[in-house]
Amino acid sequence: MSDAPALTLEDVRRDVAEVLYEDPAELTDDEDLIDWGLDSVRIMSLVEKWRKRGVQVTFADLAERATLADWWAVLGPKTAA
Repeated sequence: MSDAPALTLEDVRRDVAEVLYEDPAELTDDEDLIDWGLDSVRIMSLVEKWRKRGVQVTFADLAERATLADWWAVLGPKTAA
């Protein structure tokens, strides 16, 4: 487990925007991330980044979900308090 602070929705938004080379402010909670260019390689890089922060998440947890809101529904409960 990492000593990093708990992951927040804004962290997720920032991390996703970073891998998409976009401004986090442009990504709303209901944007379809696939339409923005998110692919399996980028999802895996995000999963690894968040695992290093102590979030027990898998590629399968996120792969079939397409929005930040969907992802946060999965990630939020798995995030250390």
